[in-house]
Amino acid sequence: MVPAGQAPGRPGESKRAKASAVLDILETTYPDARCELDFGSVFQLLVATILSAQSTDRRVNQVTATLFGRYPDPAHMAKADLGQVETIIHSTGFFRVKAETVIRVSQMLMDDCGGQVPRTLDELTRLPGVGRKTANVVLSDGYGVPGITTDTHVLRLSRRLGWTTQKEPVKVEQDLDALFPPDRWISLSHVVIWHGRRCCHAVRPACGACPVAGLCPSFGAGEIDPVKAAALIKPPRK
Repeated sequence: MVPAGQAPGRPGESKRAKASAVLDILETTYPDARCELDFGSVFQLLVATILSAQSTDRRVNQVTATLFGRYPDPAHMAKADLGQVETIIHSTGFFRVKAETVIRVSQMLMDDCGGQVPRTLDELTRLPGVGRKTANVVLSDGYGVPGITTDTHVLRLSRRLGWTTQKEPVKVEQDLDALFPPDRWISLSHVVIWHGRRCCHAVRPACGACPVAGLCPSFGAGEIDPVKAAALIKPPRK
């Protein structure tokens, strides 16, 4: 019961405050959190993000060093030999579909967008192979436009932290939009992804060494012994 003379809190206020506190801790824990794909332009970020599907950023970075050396912009990629692109990106998986996609995207950018990567979600998602997740990566990390990247780590951790009960990316994104102000969306995506890669693993999360253990409703889902949990922490990528 709310004490006499005290206004009741707004629905969800305590949930938002707790979520904000968790984000504060994660931002302090991972002050250097950023997109871990290597790119020199928004176009290269778009291509790298497409290639990252069902792959790792490290693997993508290994192939884009060669790919962007040969095809650094839409004009060059639009004229690329399909077989050569397939060979370069082979190790990222689904290389035939990905090679065709990045060439088609480049051709569309040249034909319909003046060689420029669009700056809106609607325009980006009209490009072949570009969904909301890829579009939000490009907008946030390429143009600084607030957006939430609902990759596998964000989806998993959002449920573990009690921020959502949803599984569909769009619904998870909507729940996070309601919990956090737009000026924190980019940071949210980065630090949650870093935390998922380094500590809150899909299998056997390092609960006993987790910086937000005291605020996590899923504490105990993984290793709770501090020493054993610390051994599960993965070091920052170099």
